[in-house]
Amino acid sequence: MPRTALLVTAALLAAALPLSSAHAADDPAPTPVDRFEGEVPFASQPAEGIFTWGGDSDDPPALQLAARTDAPEGEKVLAGTYDISGYGGFTHDFAATEPAHDWSAHKGIRFWWDGQNNGKKTAFEIKDGGANGEASELWTTSFTDDFTGWKQIEIPFTDFAYRTDYQPVGGIDHVLGLTQMWGYAVTLPVGVHGQFAMDDVELYGKADQSLRASVTTDAAVYPVEEGGTAKVRVTVATTDAAPLDDPVTVTYETPATGTADPGKDYTPVSGTLTFPAGTASGASRTVQVPTLRDKSAEAAETIPLKLAVTGAKAPAETPQVVIDAHGLPYLDAKLPVKKRVADLLSRMSLAEKAGQMTQAERGAVGEGADVTAYDLGSLLSGGGSTPTPNTAEAWAKMIDGFQLRAQATRFQIPLVYGVDAVHGHNNLVGATIMPHNIGIGATRDPQLAQKTGAVTASEVRSTGVPWDFAPCLCVTRDERWGRSYESFGEDPALVKAMETIIQGLQGRADGRDLKDDDKVLATAKHFVGDGGTEYGSSTTGTYTIDQGVTKVTRQQLEAVHLAPYQTAVDRGIGTVMPSYSSLDILGDGQGPVKMHARADMINGVLKGRMGFDGFVISDWNAIDQLPGDYKAHVDTSVNAGVDMMMVPYSYKDFTATLIDEVKAGRVSEKRIDDAVSRILTQKFRLGLFEKPYADTSGAGQIGSAAHRAVARQAAAESQVLLKNSGGVLPLNKNQKVYVAGSNADDLGNQTGGWTVTWQGASGTHTQGTTILAGMRKDGDVTYSKDASAPTAGYDVGVVVVGETPYAEGVGDVGNGHDLQLSAADKAAVDKVCAAMKCAVLIVSGRPQLIGDRLGDIDALVASWLPGTEGDGVADVLYGKRPFTGQLPVTWPKSEAQLPINVGDTAYDPQFPYGWGLTTLTKVPGGGLTTLKALGVAATAAQRAGADQAGRALVTKARLIVQQQTGDGITAAFAKPFADADHLSLTGRYGEAVAELISAYRAS
Repeated sequence: MPRTALLVTAALLAAALPLSSAHAADDPAPTPVDRFEGEVPFASQPAEGIFTWGGDSDDPPALQLAARTDAPEGEKVLAGTYDISGYGGFTHDFAATEPAHDWSAHKGIRFWWDGQNNGKKTAFEIKDGGANGEASELWTTSFTDDFTGWKQIEIPFTDFAYRTDYQPVGGIDHVLGLTQMWGYAVTLPVGVHGQFAMDDVELYGKADQSLRASVTTDAAVYPVEEGGTAKVRVTVATTDAAPLDDPVTVTYETPATGTADPGKDYTPVSGTLTFPAGTASGASRTVQVPTLRDKSAEAAETIPLKLAVTGAKAPAETPQVVIDAHGLPYLDAKLPVKKRVADLLSRMSLAEKAGQMTQAERGAVGEGADVTAYDLGSLLSGGGSTPTPNTAEAWAKMIDGFQLRAQATRFQIPLVYGVDAVHGHNNLVGATIMPHNIGIGATRDPQLAQKTGAVTASEVRSTGVPWDFAPCLCVTRDERWGRSYESFGEDPALVKAMETIIQGLQGRADGRDLKDDDKVLATAKHFVGDGGTEYGSSTTGTYTIDQGVTKVTRQQLEAVHLAPYQTAVDRGIGTVMPSYSSLDILGDGQGPVKMHARADMINGVLKGRMGFDGFVISDWNAIDQLPGDYKAHVDTSVNAGVDMMMVPYSYKDFTATLIDEVKAGRVSEKRIDDAVSRILTQKFRLGLFEKPYADTSGAGQIGSAAHRAVARQAAAESQVLLKNSGGVLPLNKNQKVYVAGSNADDLGNQTGGWTVTWQGASGTHTQGTTILAGMRKDGDVTYSKDASAPTAGYDVGVVVVGETPYAEGVGDVGNGHDLQLSAADKAAVDKVCAAMKCAVLIVSGRPQLIGDRLGDIDALVASWLPGTEGDGVADVLYGKRPFTGQLPVTWPKSEAQLPINVGDTAYDPQFPYGWGLTTLTKVPGGGLTTLKALGVAATAAQRAGADQAGRALVTKARLIVQQQTGDGITAAFAKPFADADHLSLTGRYGEAVAELISAYRAS
């Protein structure tokens, strides 16, 4: 039955019933939501429907519309069975393509439940506001199944509370408006093998003003300098913006329950605010709380403002006036940071220190009251954890709101807020998205790497975020790894060369620039060996390699994986994040040990030998992967040298456990003081004590032409020309070009994972230019994604193929992924390249296996994941810039070759590490005699320490050798060619040319 007809029928039936069995005289007729007669299908968004969900494949319940003779209404009920180990339940979402429903006229929601008398609580949730049922605010309550047989469960809307443990959108306005409702959800009990039946969900009763109207204050915390007056604005509003039907009164007082003393620290106030009937929604009154001066240096003191409301919903929290801390040495910006840290640390309690060592996810703390209650030192946004709307202004407002909560703590220690801005401010829609690190490595341009870091830092800091969990200094050794694209390359020398990005993010190595409004604290991750995990060694879910075991000799560990971290420390990196992975140093007798437990590496090597003076932040819930119980997790990780724990939703358990373990003597107070000192040092360096709130003066530059120009240059320089038979590239603007392939016109695919959401997504989810759009600005282009359009009459074809987005172990080969092109991409390549000269661009996070088609392809480009600026790719295709990129990783012939890396004894790739043809107008010429002369000059440059000249000489020699070789890359050629690039990166220019001469002779 159509919903409109259903509602009319229900209203007519209700009108025909006696009032005693229908509803009170002034109540609206009950409004049906679900009758379970088949009018609402089993379906999911964007259609209206009922669907199940759960923590894993076994958790979703089995549902059916079952015929029951005892059905409370109609002939059928919704029945199901369940056996849930994690979480599971079902949802009824209204159609996302239709307007939301208005429930504001009703008192509550009710339904019939077939009780099993199991004594378990079942959560019932309603969905308010937002774009659709899966992007709405969640409000929850529960009922207990302590009865047998059918019972009507009535839940007034006043019983629902805003969920603070999980919100798909992170909150819209935190007000249960009821005017834009998207449905409901039921979360079934865990640990019960059970069954249920449900029938006749409907809205009932008449809403009273106490639900429709609410009283709020403009903030939860009101910091004020000693002697100043706090002004608390009290506002009354209605959900439908209508004037008040009845008066609302707000009685206020300042009871002596805070830490400030009445009469000494403030003048007590009390009184009543009245909002008469007819008052407009949004009307405000102000309560003033005067504070008093004394001559003492003091920590911050609180004055609660108690509000008693009649006629409307009261504020969820009691506002707190806070007299700012004053006169204490740690507040003196003129003192050295070391003295400020020592003074503050000496005043802190164990609980306050534990709070500083704790980082929670923003979605877990709701409005942020727990920031104050637990003295939290840090919050983060995980991938895709964003405010609504996802704008720069909303980010700054959200973070300022959390910082305000920190001002209500005793010493007003500001939060340090962190995000994974791994290729630009990638969680923010409209930000400038750079190529992923694999593309930056392909540029071989350290100055450009620094520029990309500077743009990222500027955009991140201007939204109120002072800390970036980047750069990743992993040395990728196996392209089956789903995080390959987060690496600058397979050669530690290349990774070290690109660490100029640290200065782009942080400024000068001594930390003096961190307080600037365009710099952020950077993070070297993931310490150590994350890029060397062995295929098949992962024990995380269905991952095959990510978070697995890195098996190396001590010499391999030092030379490959540890080397970039010494460079990072020398560059002043502020924080380091250990890896999820385990390290197995062959011959040390320990076997595989999780990195979060390796005191020898964190305390011994990083903090000891390398002299790292920043702080160590754990990865997301990483301590939960350690052996033993939770106490052991805490003891082991803290004692190993982890200073701050990223415990997104378990921050209460962590702080309580840490305090207990210190009291029990299993974690020393000295270790706690060391950790907190390191954290406070960076907060002082960032200038957060003086300026805790967002400086948005640079927000106008987010996604600006200047910033996008840097990203465009990076995209252009990252393009690696692998093959160019007959000079197909660059294209001529007068040519008729046929463009095809899945990645030609897909912004999401070219930006990859870690873009707006953790895994990224295909399609358009931010602002930017696709490769196709860039090409259309430069030439005569026809586009057919699947190459189904006629191919006759074109001068050249460009087929843009590759991967769809993924992140971390989700992208591991063997976990639903491989290194092959999709069937559709293969078909597009085959059709276009059979019909005309063709260039194939591979947009991907790692090499794809293309050897079986290489003979049919005239030009081949490794485009990596170029970011939002597809114009940069078009620039090299049309010759506005020359191709100059070089392979940052070896391009294999087959998956069986993996792992394959520069320096291997057996080395026979499709294309060697360092390979990259050019379209420079003047390609160097010459033969063996020229190469020998270049070798002599390179050796002289090496001895003189003339790095720029040395690199230029090696580049000239490389281009000569590549031109001579053409497509005839053999194993005898590939090994010395690749070795030459490594030697050049390590400053051994003469030796590099000597290896290139060997490659030349082998070609």
